[in-house]
Amino acid sequence: MDRPSAVERSLREAAPHEIFDVIRSVIEQRHQALVVDLLLVDYAMTRLQPVEVLPYTRPAVPVYDSAPGRAFGSQEPHCVYDRSASTTTVYLPVSVRGDRLGILGVTLCVGGDGEPDASVLEDLQQCANALAHEVVVAQRDTDLFLQARRAERLTLAAEMQWQLLPGRSCSRAEYSLGAQLEPAYAIFGDSFDWSASADDLYVTVSNGMGEGIEAALLTNLAVNALRNARRAGLSLSDQACLADQAVYGQHGGDQHLSTLLFRFHLPTGNVEVIDAGSPRVWRVRKGVVEQIELEAQMPLGMSEDTVYVPQHFEVEAGDRLLFISDGVYDALSPGGEKYSLRALATSINSTRLLPAPQVPRVMLQELLGHRGSGPAADDSLVMCLDWHGPSSHSPSSHGS
Repeated sequence: MDRPSAVERSLREAAPHEIFDVIRSVIEQRHQALVVDLLLVDYAMTRLQPVEVLPYTRPAVPVYDSAPGRAFGSQEPHCVYDRSASTTTVYLPVSVRGDRLGILGVTLCVGGDGEPDASVLEDLQQCANALAHEVVVAQRDTDLFLQARRAERLTLAAEMQWQLLPGRSCSRAEYSLGAQLEPAYAIFGDSFDWSASADDLYVTVSNGMGEGIEAALLTNLAVNALRNARRAGLSLSDQACLADQAVYGQHGGDQHLSTLLFRFHLPTGNVEVIDAGSPRVWRVRKGVVEQIELEAQMPLGMSEDTVYVPQHFEVEAGDRLLFISDGVYDALSPGGEKYSLRALATSINSTRLLPAPQVPRVMLQELLGHRGSGPAADDSLVMCLDWHGPSSHSPSSHGS
């Protein structure tokens, strides 16, 4: 019997709210597991929350300084042996296409040195991978998994913003990408988006004006206008123009959105970019941190019939790009001291060895250390993109 196919078939036949129950039953039967748990990372990416029906009765697990958190950070299985009970708990990453959703924990009876067989670990990881795909699909039809991601109640504006986002990370052979918003449970108007085809990766980073519902509505309008233009096959310039017209048509110039628009040509590393009054871009190349200077153009929706002209630059294998909103470098300490560009460069340098999906969370934690625990005056957004270089498997690399 093809076990992964059997698992996938069982998950697809299950009701959306029952898929974890199905995978738990499968693992219990195959491996005589004592406990099977699913922990999903919360919106702030600081806690792993147990999936269970409300009201919750079990505490969350910290991402940092915990065994499940170690597996989440490394994206590798991590085993914890309990000699007194002769059990091992295996923590396995639940991720899909680079998007880190959470951890599957499985407690097994073991003997000897406490290490499960390699075949058992492989099968458990295949189960976790199958579950990850089904969780993403099931979220369309059940709130069970979305509820498990929140450590506290979201504001309505934050609910709207999180539903707008593509995910928190993604990866392909050519790149790895991660992004995070803070404060996670009370977002104002910052947002990000991405989409990839065979040859192109489109990335947008937006810094919206205003607060609360008005800011969320403005961002929703702009992001969906950009998606509408992108999905119609329009050029990057025309995408910016259409979104600009949509925002101006709705608000007459009273509200606008600062946005960075990128198109990465995956087979060559050529980057087309439009800086519509946007967040800043930093590059780390061969250990050197530098800000990429772009020609600032009008924010989306500020004036009627704005013409946007793209610029171009090249990325090299090993480059890291960081897109950072003004909520980071304009953040004030309790004493009124601004988070300086030098401090930002130091933070970028200190995270250079971390994978791209982990960088935004760590940088925002360092910012929180500067800003203090009081309420934030603005959103803070960090996106990190690691460019690995063109893939030998891309269509254009074979001359097609």
